[in-house]
Amino acid sequence: MIEIIKANVKDAKLIAEIGKKTFCESHGISASKADINAFVSEKYTKEALVKQLQNSKNNYHLIYYNNKLAGFTNLELNCSNTNIEAKNVSKLDRFYLLKEFYGQKLGLKLFQFNLEISKKHKQKGMWLAVWVDNKRAINFYQKAGFKIVGKYDFQISKTHSNPNHIMYVAF
Repeated sequence: MIEIIKANVKDAKLIAEIGKKTFCESHGISASKADINAFVSEKYTKEALVKQLQNSKNNYHLIYYNNKLAGFTNLELNCSNTNIEAKNVSKLDRFYLLKEFYGQKLGLKLFQFNLEISKKHKQKGMWLAVWVDNKRAINFYQKAGFKIVGKYDFQISKTHSNPNHIMYVAF
């Protein structure tokens, strides 16, 4: 059984825990172990997630598979990007699924869920940033119609950033 629910402040610790794990699974080789550990120790704490969840621009959702948390997303509505001319576009800011759930079509379900939210809020399209070496994710987004429209350096630490593609799909 698949269930997608809107997250709230009480889910902060859970998101922090799964966020650390999924970030390390998908980006763990993108920088030194020390840089990755420092990044997740700062960004994926209960306190950091409480602030994120309290910010009204963030729309976090959790996906469960057979009552087990499998992943989460954060969608920001009306979030422009200099690489995209259209206004009223959403940003898929975070989209993480635990590796143990790959192949279950959960990523597709969660992605479609976020697409529907965007369309319901009259967004003209959706954009995201994805690490250039995350070929699995890039292929997934390209199959969904996304095109590479720009680049972005994602700061992991003071001394390391990862090159990212900015990808966009118009509705």
